[in-house]
Amino acid sequence: MSGKLVIGNWKMNTRGDGARELAAALLADSATNREGVGIAAPAVYLSDLARQLAGGRLALAAQDVSRFAADGAYTGETSASMLADVGCRYTLVGHSERRQYFGEDNAALLAKMRNAAAAGVTPVLCVGETLAEREAGRHLAVIADQLAILTEIAGDGYVIAYEPVWAIGTGKVATLEQIAEIHAFIKNWCLQNTDGSDKIRVLYGGSVKAENAEAILATKNVDGALVGGASLDADSFRVICQAAGNMI
Repeated sequence: MSGKLVIGNWKMNTRGDGARELAAALLADSATNREGVGIAAPAVYLSDLARQLAGGRLALAAQDVSRFAADGAYTGETSASMLADVGCRYTLVGHSERRQYFGEDNAALLAKMRNAAAAGVTPVLCVGETLAEREAGRHLAVIADQLAILTEIAGDGYVIAYEPVWAIGTGKVATLEQIAEIHAFIKNWCLQNTDGSDKIRVLYGGSVKAENAEAILATKNVDGALVGGASLDADSFRVICQAAGNMI
């Protein structure tokens, strides 16, 4: 588990040609086409991108996975086995936008974590507090509650991403002191409550961009980044990945 991990989350962006052009630019650059870098693309483009990425080192990731494990009458769902079938190495689980817009709770997220792990796809559990929760001094309790599902997961075959909800897509960034505090809290919590916690990587996500990536990635206990808007620009994403690569 050595080295920083950077995953670009394209969210509900791009079209076919744009996705292929962006992937081609990342494949052509040694800073991005390497181990420790991945892209989480919209589900409709995963198969196409898997073929394009074949032979490269850039990892493919999904933005979500179904809580249903087996094939069946679950219209609109994409199972973990399907993600594995098209070559996904990672999948995001519990991104704040999924929690906010789709009401995903711990029971659903636990099922997703288990399904992904069973299919050989590494789940990336996203946790983080809202501005109201932070201002009320509840941020640590909120994150602990979100982490609680990990006590039901055996081993350390997952990644955690801390993403303060108030810093996602807002241009606001947590201070380095805030980032260090939460990452230390998450690692200590895992050490006390889970198996194999010394190997668990914790990424930071929240308006990570070329201008601040180096400082964030150099912060103690930050093992990488979950990058949103900046991952849609090949040049910006390269700078972030290059900063991460220089710290391996």
